[in-house]
Amino acid sequence: MKLRLMLWLLGLMLKRALRRKPGFRQALSEARRLDWGIATEDLSIARHFRMSPEGIEAGAGLPVDLDLELRFDDEATAVRVLRKPTQQAFLDGMMAGKVRLVGDSSDLKKLQKLLKQL
Repeated sequence: MKLRLMLWLLGLMLKRALRRKPGFRQALSEARRLDWGIATEDLSIARHFRMSPEGIEAGAGLPVDLDLELRFDDEATAVRVLRKPTQQAFLDGMMAGKVRLVGDSSDLKKLQKLLKQL
């Protein structure tokens, strides 16, 4: 339940940042478009975000056409990593086999740059 709420609030924060923060708008216009999602490995909890300078859409589930997916072993791991989403936390999770990146690592760098603006 905690992860579902965090992901829903993340969608609201992204939409709010697009409206109110010029730095976020600038970073998003440089990235052009980024479609990404977060899920547990068993897909019991999944949410995707489609971000472009024109707007941000958030929805349940993981469509197959996403640029980047962050898959976590379980809900507790996802909550722990997402509370402090540093590059080191992601690397530690990947090394331990608790976090899996599906997609290009350059998209992860774009995403981290955008999330710093929140």
